[in-house]
Amino acid sequence: MASTRSDKQAAKAQQRAEKEKRKKAKGPGTFAQMKQVFEMTKKSDPNIVWYMLLGALVTMLVFILIGVLTGNWITWTIIGIPFAVLVAILILSRRAERAAFGQIEGQPGAAGAAMSSLRRGWIVEQQPVQMNARSQAMVFRALGRPGVVLVTEGPRNSVGALISQEKKRLKRVVPSVPVHVINSGNDEGQTPLKQITKEMNKLPKSLTQQEVHQVNNRISTLGNNMLGVPKGIDPTRMRPDRKAMRGR
Repeated sequence: MASTRSDKQAAKAQQRAEKEKRKKAKGPGTFAQMKQVFEMTKKSDPNIVWYMLLGALVTMLVFILIGVLTGNWITWTIIGIPFAVLVAILILSRRAERAAFGQIEGQPGAAGAAMSSLRRGWIVEQQPVQMNARSQAMVFRALGRPGVVLVTEGPRNSVGALISQEKKRLKRVVPSVPVHVINSGNDEGQTPLKQITKEMNKLPKSLTQQEVHQVNNRISTLGNNMLGVPKGIDPTRMRPDRKAMRGR
């Protein structure tokens, strides 16, 4: 009898352990992710709560006004509630992006982290494809329908030589594919971190999605002998999870 009870307890303990293991492997849920995003944003933007409340309040007032004008304010108020919540979440998402960019500004690998926020349609190298260890100048590479995009980071006098080296490598395997260069930074002629992805998406498209994958297969033969970003940031944590922000 005691043995049977002991076996049942052991089985329950094993089930709990397996459940915890699956939970850890799955990662935090949607609300946990949103809480992390909110806490991260609030550290650098203490007024985030007021911005969210103001956005939600204005949205509700608009729906109530429509309801008053149409003579059915109760229905329009109910309809306005989810929209007010959505506006608050969108405000949090925008402010979170700004806070994230502020945190990585000036850190090694910031340009690569900014590129990691690109949406579908882009293939981004997480590590620099060219780097000068002494000056910490780097070149990051992405491939999309506009072609190859090289994003620089570091002193101008160093990145120029790195760009030339990378272009020579690319010309050997994809000579006909357009290569665009974006110099990240806040000086004249440079692109701020928060504008990098916007500039990349504005580039004219010259490849089909199928051609993008074909070009990627060719570029992959170049390999990558870089050692990685030197004691910088984790590009995958640069921005909040957009799926979590959308409640998916």
